[in-house]
Amino acid sequence: MSPRPTRMNSRIFSVQYLQASFLSGTDEIEFGGSRPDVKNIIGGAGSFAVVGARLVAGKNHSQSVSWIVDVGSDFPQEVLDTIKSWDTNCIIREDMGRLTTRAWNGYGPNEKRDFKYLTPKIRLEPEMLSDSQIFSRTFHMVCSASRCLSIVQEVLRRREELQREGKAPSAAHATKRPVFVWEPVPDLCTPEEQAKFFAANRVVDVVSPNELELGMMFSQPGWSEESEFGRELVNRILESGIGPEGNGHLVIRAGKDGSYSYSRNQRIWLPAYHEPGSSGATKVVDPTGAGNSFLGALAQGMVGEEREPVKVAESVLAESGNWRRATHKGIPMALIFATVAASFVVEQIGVPQIAMSNDGRELWNETEFTERVRLYTQRLHRTLEESPQRHLVIN
Repeated sequence: MSPRPTRMNSRIFSVQYLQASFLSGTDEIEFGGSRPDVKNIIGGAGSFAVVGARLVAGKNHSQSVSWIVDVGSDFPQEVLDTIKSWDTNCIIREDMGRLTTRAWNGYGPNEKRDFKYLTPKIRLEPEMLSDSQIFSRTFHMVCSASRCLSIVQEVLRRREELQREGKAPSAAHATKRPVFVWEPVPDLCTPEEQAKFFAANRVVDVVSPNELELGMMFSQPGWSEESEFGRELVNRILESGIGPEGNGHLVIRAGKDGSYSYSRNQRIWLPAYHEPGSSGATKVVDPTGAGNSFLGALAQGMVGEEREPVKVAESVLAESGNWRRATHKGIPMALIFATVAASFVVEQIGVPQIAMSNDGRELWNETEFTERVRLYTQRLHRTLEESPQRHLVIN
């Protein structure tokens, strides 16, 4: 079995406006002799979700991304330097009496995944969030259905308690229900979890398995919109309800085939940013972490109405009547940012590289995030006008 990137202790709930994620280790990758082994790279759901959020936030709003990093006695300095280069509101918790959490991912035929921790992990709980973090505008959780229910309940309870005590911030969002984005943990996408899956859907605003995980939960090898099973399953999930009022979204991440978003009002399909060229060549090196970054960016995109990426995308799509029809609580625009954010993650092993240009522009993999947003929305505008029904269906 060929080893693939290990993951950090990332059974996380992340929070946004602050987006608080948890990262507790580093990755080691062995390639079985096909290329040199790699050690001490950043990996895991928490760190990749933070990268996605940070890409959308940009340098002017980088401090809106707040996360927790658990540092053990062997935590590599180069990883810490990379984390600091992102200029996020990063809370570092040091414990020199323990080793940094490390884990291993192995992928066999047909991307079959094996996972194990190499050192003990830390259980991360909602009470670890500060008072300011608990009043975040969005929460992104990677966890089981049972834990999802518990986290949502605890977050709402703490917010109500702090409000009664007069400790809530004065910001307008503090009195509103936050947006909860749930990413089911892959290991528990099983038929035995179906009832809990439906229950958790009703307390979150976005639920997002990938196409393989969704199929596995319903005793199928995968999910496809082209199949009768796939269409019936989407209808079943929507009819059961997503969100307290049933107006939430099912976002299915489909890798190279892009993403599908469903609600009771509309269906949206967006292609992946990197599409194979005429020769079949692609810039995709390693898709590990792309789904986590997709959802970190999605959560940030749902609350960043006045930020530069929104202005760039809106300027390109302003003349598209088809796009103007796709308006529901920021999801369409957030899906664009999520798609573009994932494009940076797949171009290398580990996280993309950040740098500053001579004229002060923030670059990731030598490209501005907003420039990719512009290029992607130009393509989207063209195909929206050519075949709107392929992208968008309004119920």
